[in-house]
Amino acid sequence: MSRVASSSKIPGTVSERPRKTVAALLLSLCLTGAVAAPVEIDRIVAVVDNGVITEYELQRRVERALRQIAEQRAPAPPRRLLERQLLERMITESVLMKIAEDTNIRFDGVALDRAIARIAQRNNLSPEAFREALAADGVDFDEFRQQIRQEMTISRLREREVENRVVVTDAEIDNYLANQARDADRRDEYRLAHILVLTPEGASPEQLAELRAKADQARAELTVGADFTQVSAAYSDAQNAIQGGDLGWRGEAQLPSLFADAVRDLKPGEMTPVLRSGNGFHILRLLDKRGKNVQLVVTQTRARHILVKTNEVVGDSEARNRLLQLKERVEHGGDFAALAKAHSDDLSASRGGELNWLNPGDTVPEFERAMDALKPGEVSAPVQSPFGWHLIQVLERRDQDVTQERQRLEARRAIRERKSEEAFEDWVRQARDRAYVEKRLDNES
Repeated sequence: MSRVASSSKIPGTVSERPRKTVAALLLSLCLTGAVAAPVEIDRIVAVVDNGVITEYELQRRVERALRQIAEQRAPAPPRRLLERQLLERMITESVLMKIAEDTNIRFDGVALDRAIARIAQRNNLSPEAFREALAADGVDFDEFRQQIRQEMTISRLREREVENRVVVTDAEIDNYLANQARDADRRDEYRLAHILVLTPEGASPEQLAELRAKADQARAELTVGADFTQVSAAYSDAQNAIQGGDLGWRGEAQLPSLFADAVRDLKPGEMTPVLRSGNGFHILRLLDKRGKNVQLVVTQTRARHILVKTNEVVGDSEARNRLLQLKERVEHGGDFAALAKAHSDDLSASRGGELNWLNPGDTVPEFERAMDALKPGEVSAPVQSPFGWHLIQVLERRDQDVTQERQRLEARRAIRERKSEEAFEDWVRQARDRAYVEKRLDNES
């Protein structure tokens, strides 16, 4: 299938050069006596503001989704249903990427390379081996790179537009903790699968009825034994629909009250009726449930570090070599604090790299793993994290009762996560409703 760019033409038409090429090909076939087979050219399946989504792009996305579903050993939904759901997701992504572009959120090649290198590292592979593994799985590296770029961009957009504006008050934390105290025996966590049918802002009664019927149909299929991943892929507008809508483990306070009330008395395997919220219609299935063990005493680590950030001028190799030289100076009697003040790119440099007492989870995983492997007084080898390269020294450790402090931090985090998710869903829906969208998937040719 040939791809035709149509940005400078009327949407849906074929540009002049491809039309001449096709015509010349047909004429050549006729002159040579060959039977001219129909020549298929790419068509536009959606117009989104000033951009388009093509049939080629949609089918590539469908094939990728089908591979993911097959890896989960789940049955695939009907292809036509999957196409419609993926097209809707691609439209939303296109809207968000346009907003990001207009507001100068961009990730260059260096940032993308680092992100992909970290993904490879988490899979215990070198970047080259990771690229080979993708190819072996039938994944085009350029498409994978574009997918990571899109995920990073939307994550930054969410952080700027929503998360940085979410406020958690002391009163909300007090109320959260009071509810926990009243229900001390039910500090439960839930693993849920979720199907979302979005409703546009200001939807007419007819639109709402149609979308409710869609949600009812999804639940009806689940009731008679359809696979949840299959139904999620075919009906859900959630971003993780292809993965079966798995929300992972969440404490009760991390769930919207609508969800928490609906799943509280469910048994694993059971599902809720269709739920209605301001964003749309929801179906939840309880995958598993467990009691939450509240850790009151934790091992804290007092540490300090030297950070060398990488950029267009300072690459990974140079940053690592700088830290190796500093490590050698420390091992020969150099003052770690003085070296941190002189060489660290972190805000802690003025304190000699001192990070004070750290609880588990306070730092990024790469940093924490390296720190936990050190004995007091020991200095690490250079350690890479999303922030750059670190040289870490552990000063001391202690077991500390952090009940009240930790409970308030956990409460703040849980409330913020819940409010952020609700706010982002609402913000995305409004952005999607403001965009000009013309879908042409059902215009069969």
